[in-house]
Amino acid sequence: MFHFLSYLVSTSQSPKTKNTKMVTNCRIAYAFVIGLSLLIATAAEDPYKFYEWHVSYGTISPMGVQQQGILINKMFPGPEIRSVTNDNLIINVFNELDEPFLISWAGIQNRKNSFQDGVYGTTCPIPPGKNYTYALQVKDQIGSFYYFPSLGFHKAAGGFGGIRISSRPMIPVPFPPPADDYTVLIGDWYKTDHKALRAQLDNGGKLPPPDGILINGLSNGATINIQPGNTYRLRISNVGLQNSLNFRIQNHTMKLVEVEGKHTLQNVYSSLDVHLGQSYSVLITANQPGKDYYIVVSSRFTPNVLTTTGVLHYSNSAGPVSGPIPDAPASMSWSFSQARTIRTNLTASGPRPNPQGTYHYGGINVTRTIKLVNSAGQINGKQRYAVNSASFTPSDTPLKLADYFKIDGVYKPGSISDQPKNAPIFSVTSVLQADHKAFVEIVFENWENIVQSWHFNGYSFFVVGMELGKWRPDSRKVYNLNDAVSRCTVQVYPRSWTAIYLALDNVGMWNLRSELWERQYLGQQLYVRVYTTSTSPRDEYQIPTNALLCGRASGAHKGLLSVSGFEN
Repeated sequence: MFHFLSYLVSTSQSPKTKNTKMVTNCRIAYAFVIGLSLLIATAAEDPYKFYEWHVSYGTISPMGVQQQGILINKMFPGPEIRSVTNDNLIINVFNELDEPFLISWAGIQNRKNSFQDGVYGTTCPIPPGKNYTYALQVKDQIGSFYYFPSLGFHKAAGGFGGIRISSRPMIPVPFPPPADDYTVLIGDWYKTDHKALRAQLDNGGKLPPPDGILINGLSNGATINIQPGNTYRLRISNVGLQNSLNFRIQNHTMKLVEVEGKHTLQNVYSSLDVHLGQSYSVLITANQPGKDYYIVVSSRFTPNVLTTTGVLHYSNSAGPVSGPIPDAPASMSWSFSQARTIRTNLTASGPRPNPQGTYHYGGINVTRTIKLVNSAGQINGKQRYAVNSASFTPSDTPLKLADYFKIDGVYKPGSISDQPKNAPIFSVTSVLQADHKAFVEIVFENWENIVQSWHFNGYSFFVVGMELGKWRPDSRKVYNLNDAVSRCTVQVYPRSWTAIYLALDNVGMWNLRSELWERQYLGQQLYVRVYTTSTSPRDEYQIPTNALLCGRASGAHKGLLSVSGFEN
C-alpha cells in the first residue's frame, strides 16, 4: 500500500504545478483518499500495474508529409498496455495539449464503473496542463483491444494504442503458446491537421475520403520479423476513421483464434475483413522461408481503393519482397459469408476455468426488442447524422454526473425511441432507458449504401444474425442461437440488418456509437442508461474520489478532490 500511495503522490501533479509545501500536503491527502478507495474497491490479491502517460503534440510524417500528431510519451502510436485477467490498471494521464482531452478504452468493460469510461457522457475532460488518474480493472476479461482519444476529433491525429489482456496462469488457452505476439494497428489516415478536419465538420461540411492507410503508424515499411518454422500471433485492430479494411499476407494463411475477448472456431483464411473499431487475433506459421512477403491492407467497398504494404521478414531471407501484391476478394457477398463463419469456440475456456458455452444465451427469454436505424440529413443547413431520427448533441454536463448528483435538465431518459421514426432528424441528447438485468435484442438496420460499424462500451454481445434486406420478426428463424460470437463491435452491411442479443448486467451510462468517426462526431451515437434502484457496490461502484467535475456538476460535491489536488 505504501508503494501505491507513493506512486500517486509522485505522479498526481500538473506538469506546471510549483512544488510548494501546501501543494505537497494536498497531494498527500489526495493520494491517500484515492489509494484507500481503490484498495477497497478491488480485490487485494489482484495485481496493480502503474502507467504514467504524457499526452503532447509532436511532428509526425506517417505519409511523407509533416503534420501535427498527438503523441503519448512521445510515441505514435502510443505505448501498448499489456495486462493479465483481473489486473488493476492505474494510468495517470497528463494533458499537455492546448485543449481538453479524454482517453477511452475500446473493449475494456469497466464493470460497474462507467465513471472511468473516458467518453464525454460519463467523464469530464482533462483540462490543458492538468492530469487525471484512471483506475480500471480488466475483470474477467481476456483478448485484444485498443485505446483512443474520444474528444475533439483527436483520433485523426493519433493518441491510440493497443491493449492485450492475457489469460491467468493455469487457465487453458486453445492453442500452443506462439513464438511471439505482435500488435498490428491498421487504419485510414488524413494528411490534414485534425483541427482543420474538425472545423470542416463544425461548419456543416463532410469529410473527403482519407488519403491513405497506416500499419502501426507507417504508410510503408512496417515490418514483422519471424523465424522459419515458428507460429506467431498477430492482434489486428482497425483504429481508423472511415473505412473497413482487408488484411492479408502474401503466400500465407491466417488461423483465427480470438475476437475481442472471445476464443473462436479456428477457421483458416487467406484474408480477413476488419471493420472499423474491430479487433482480431490470428496465428500465422512461418512455412515459406527464404524470402520476404507483402503484408497488405486495403480499403473495402470504396470507389477508390487505398492500399498500403508492409513486410513479413524471414530471418533467412535472401532478398526483398517481390511478385504481385495479392488482391482482396472483390464481392460484398464474400465478406458477408466470412462474417457468418466467425463463431465461438464452445470447448474453450475464457478468463475463468469453465467452458464459455455453458452460457446458453439462446434459451433466455428476450424482454425487449430495440431497433436502431442510421440516417443522414441536415439541421439548420449543416450536415448531421442520426439514429432513429435522433442526432446526438452533447450536454453541458456529463450524463453520468447529472445522474449521480441528481441535476435536472441535463438530459431526459427515453429521449430517443427504441423504434425507428419516419420523421426528419432532430437534435437531442439521446439517452435510451433500460433496466438492469434485462435480456434484450437490438437490431441495427442500415438503409444506406455504406458499411456501418457499431460499438457498445461496457458490454459484449452475441451476434445472432445478419442478412440483406429489412428485418422482420420472422427474421429470427435464421438466428444462430448456439455458438454466435460474443464481441463489442459489429458491422452492418449496406441495405442489411444485424441482430444482437445482450444481457444488461453492467449498471451505468454506456455509449453506443457508430465507429465511422465523422458520423459519431455529427450525432450518430446515443447513451444507454442501465438503471437499478440498488445502491449496493455489488451493482455499481461509487463515483471515484478523484473524479473531475465540470459543467453543472462543478462544485457539486465538496468532498471530492479535483485532479489538481484542491477542492472544486
